[in-house]
Amino acid sequence: MNDTQAADDPDRAKRLAMICWSNDLDRVWPVMILATTAAASGLEVDVFFTFWGLRVLQRNDKRLTGKNWMQKGESVVDRGGTDHLKLGKIHFGGAGTMMIKKLARQYKVASPTELLQMAIDLGVRLHPCQMTMDLYGLAPEDFIDGLQPSLGAASFIDMAAKADITLFI
Repeated sequence: MNDTQAADDPDRAKRLAMICWSNDLDRVWPVMILATTAAASGLEVDVFFTFWGLRVLQRNDKRLTGKNWMQKGESVVDRGGTDHLKLGKIHFGGAGTMMIKKLARQYKVASPTELLQMAIDLGVRLHPCQMTMDLYGLAPEDFIDGLQPSLGAASFIDMAAKADITLFI
């Protein structure tokens, strides 16, 4: 069966492919909500984490990463991990981020940390970008458990071309 036949197969699971390029809380939350909702609805889901989005997959307790002073400096300025996400707008030195997190708890919206674990549990395939890993000097031990092997852009584009839905958030 070729790719065209596979896409026309009514019994084939629908596929969602997403790119997460930011570690802003207000971008990561929708990625995680859409990924877990799609997976819970029976879709096959792949999320490609590149550039700042790669920091989402970093261990929360991993503070300093990189091999040279520039990579280490970037890791200090832009701390990785879901517990350290900030709003892209109205951050206000942490006050805006604190307020939106409080509202989320009040309205029982799962945190990005909880959603990331939920995604793994639901079988969402989380792919770190190899080029960004190299750029930032990140190694597999800097990341949470449960990830897929790293991919390059060409591999993700091939994957996305076979998806029914493709999103860039």
